[in-house]
Amino acid sequence: MLKPYSNLLLGISLSLAVAYSPQSYAGKDDFSKTIEIASQQSFLDRIAKKSIYKGNVLITQGTLVLKADEMEIDAGAGQDKEVFIATGSPAEYSQMQENGKLVRATANKIEYHRQTRTLSLEGNAEVEQNSSSVKGNSIVFNMELEQIMAQGQDQNSGRVITILQPESKNTKNQTSPEQDQQP
Repeated sequence: MLKPYSNLLLGISLSLAVAYSPQSYAGKDDFSKTIEIASQQSFLDRIAKKSIYKGNVLITQGTLVLKADEMEIDAGAGQDKEVFIATGSPAEYSQMQENGKLVRATANKIEYHRQTRTLSLEGNAEVEQNSSSVKGNSIVFNMELEQIMAQGQDQNSGRVITILQPESKNTKNQTSPEQDQQP
C-alpha cells in the first residue's frame, strides 16, 4: 500500500535534488524528464523521513542513470539537505554532459549530498570523464565546481591513480584563419 506513495516521494525528492545540480555539468533536458524508479522492494518511514529501495535498484531521468543493490534517501535534516545513499558491487552513476560527453562514477557506496552538490564515493571508487579517470579508495566529486579530491587505494602502493588522455590529433592539427592565409 505504501509502495506507490514512497515511489512518488522518492521521485519528488530526486527530482528536486537533480534539478539543483549545475546545468553545465549535466544535460539540461534531463531535469525536465520523468523520473522512473524500479526496485524489488521499497519501504517508506514518514516519521523518520527515510525511504529504502532494495534489489536491483534502477533510477533513470533522461540521461541520468543510477544503479545500485540498495538505495536509501534520508530527508531527516530537512528540505534541500537530503542525502541519497546508493550501495552495490559496485553502485554506478552516469549522466551525459551538455557537451555530449558521458560522466561515470562507480564505487561500493555513492552518496549524493544535495546541499553541497557533491558525490562522495567510497570503496573501489572511480570517476571517468572525457576519456580520463581517477581511481582511489575514496573520491569526493563537487559537481558544481567540477573538482575531484581522491584518497589512496588500500591495494598495492596506496596511491591514487589518475589517467589523463592526450588530445586527439584532429584538435591539435586545426589551424587558425591567420595561419591559412598566405602572404
